[in-house]
Amino acid sequence: QVQLVESGGGLVQAGGSLRLSCAASGRTFSSYGMGWFRQVPGKERETVAAINRSGGSTYYADSVKGRFTISRDNAKNTVYLQMNSLKPEDTAVYYCAAPKLSKSYYYTLAKEYDYWGQGTQVTVSS
Repeated sequence: QVQLVESGGGLVQAGGSLRLSCAASGRTFSSYGMGWFRQVPGKERETVAAINRSGGSTYYADSVKGRFTISRDNAKNTVYLQMNSLKPEDTAVYYCAAPKLSKSYYYTLAKEYDYWGQGTQVTVSS
């Protein structure tokens, strides 16, 4: 059974940085792309970033491009989201996710992901 556990969230001032981690278990991590999403109450879950299984190809939402970096360490079964220059509008619960199918590319839509972590709260104060 695939399990995803996020960590690294917290409270930070605007302009600050945080690094989120997502530890995966239950299958061969390096065979699957991964994604980071975020959600605020009353809104749909938003795609933040995605990465393919090798780590050589990435996707970013326009709202985070140039400030966030997704990466992965297949030896540690972990995907990361480095968040710099944080803004109050980045405040949300952040989730990592994994698809059921193994593809060479990444998925960008939440509906394409089958496994989700429990989420970690990121709060950016102004």
